[in-house]
Amino acid sequence: MKVREIMTPDPVTVQVDSPVSEAAGLLRKYHIGGLPVMDGERVAGIVTETDILSLLDTGDLSNDLWLPSPLEVIEVPVREFINWEKTKRALADIGGMEVRRVMSSPVVAIDEDADITEAASQMLHEGIARLPVLRDGRLVGIVTRADIIRGIGASSEEEL
Repeated sequence: MKVREIMTPDPVTVQVDSPVSEAAGLLRKYHIGGLPVMDGERVAGIVTETDILSLLDTGDLSNDLWLPSPLEVIEVPVREFINWEKTKRALADIGGMEVRRVMSSPVVAIDEDADITEAASQMLHEGIARLPVLRDGRLVGIVTRADIIRGIGASSEEEL
């Protein structure tokens, strides 16, 4: 079975100079875990949920706050409020950052005529969950681990 048979054609993409908030919005809107990053017509990288979450460096969270015994009831809510404020500041800082600063690059891609076993092998070797699919160097689709599993399942059903 070929990659072109199981890939998602015309995947959602984002441009290298788009803000991280736009990429995060696309991930949320389309319920996907990653998307190709384009520099014009060229695939420049991939941005994933993990890439974005890794930016949430809020510094040392406050767990050294301790109040005397009668006030212990409010200690946890106060600590959580301080931590949430740090997280909100971190989110505001990364939202305007360009995707090019977050994306994984160089991109690992596969040709649409490759066999799905080659795609699976590449994903396992690289430790990734999705591959942009190329035709003559141009993006035509994306294939994920789930697509490969569906393809294997479909070929198994045909044999029954």
